[in-house]
Amino acid sequence: MSAVPWPHAAPARPHATPDMNMSAAAEIARLRAELHAQACIIRQQAKSLSHSRKIFERASAVARIGVWECSLPDETLSWSDQVYDIFEVPRGSVPDRNQILTYYSPDSLKALHEVRSRAIAELGGFTLDAEIVTAKGRPRWIRLTATVECEDGVAVRIFGMKQDITEQKILYDRTRYLADFDVLTELPNRSSFQSRLSVLGERRADGVPFSALLLVDLDGFKQINDTFGHAFGDECLKSAAERLRSVCRECDFVARIGGDEFAVLLGAGLNQDEIEKVAEQIVEALRKPMGGHDRPFKVGASVGIARIDDCEPVELFKKADAALYAAKASGRGVFRMFGSAISHVEDARATQPDILRPSDRTDRRAFRRAGRS
Repeated sequence: MSAVPWPHAAPARPHATPDMNMSAAAEIARLRAELHAQACIIRQQAKSLSHSRKIFERASAVARIGVWECSLPDETLSWSDQVYDIFEVPRGSVPDRNQILTYYSPDSLKALHEVRSRAIAELGGFTLDAEIVTAKGRPRWIRLTATVECEDGVAVRIFGMKQDITEQKILYDRTRYLADFDVLTELPNRSSFQSRLSVLGERRADGVPFSALLLVDLDGFKQINDTFGHAFGDECLKSAAERLRSVCRECDFVARIGGDEFAVLLGAGLNQDEIEKVAEQIVEALRKPMGGHDRPFKVGASVGIARIDDCEPVELFKKADAALYAAKASGRGVFRMFGSAISHVEDARATQPDILRPSDRTDRRAFRRAGRS
């Protein structure tokens, strides 16, 4: 019978020496120091993030910019507080996209559908200025910027920013208005007139858009301005502009192009009789007394007419100006139409008025009225 070996005894653990205890304590201290340092970094980063968030929120509030996201395809919206404020929807409520779309004007909604659909199809983005009416009924303009995010080539969400640009829009429109309109009379100014007239230099498939140019000059305005003062003269100009607007409602364009000079572009398709009828109505309207009951006064007007035909803008204006000069030389308070007998427009002001073709019956009546005034 073989002997059963005695089990080996477990190896004895080494006795912890003072040096080993000190080494373990040092390691624990080191790990604690690292944890403390990491905790400090995390606290500092959290503090910095909180500060950055506050700066962003304040900047967003000042700039009226909010962040939005729309999940595709369920169209779930997520908004920052500023977007809620822009639409005047209670913060924290769940925005319903179908309801939000009702706040857009019809034109802006159509444009939004077009650019959004294209961006999703092309996995791109867009920027759009849109007109809205908030939940509380206030009209506003907003600027949308959007980027489509995709996964494996499929659009999964669309996100971006919305900014309230109402004040910018008002300022832009005002600046544009000042550039294109005369503040006193609220008529288009000379710059707008030249821009409108410039289309004559274009070759259009639908033909010439105008039939005639009428230049209207107030008779005796300088004397009124000098006698009664500029404030009175301004009222005279405003009254003249109102009467021109009233007479020329069916016309294409009415502008103030100088101190007391106005221009009228008549729409296409008018014959000579119809053009002269408008000119006669202008003369008659501006012949009537102006001013209040305490100080009425008469101004009157002379009108020069040039048919569009195949004229370039500069040539057309010269013809109408020559006709206007002839009307003034004929006694004022009348109208003249530039005639085909003139071959050198530059010499028109030096020639006799009778080389301008007299307007038929209406012009003769105007001559008789001028003789009586």
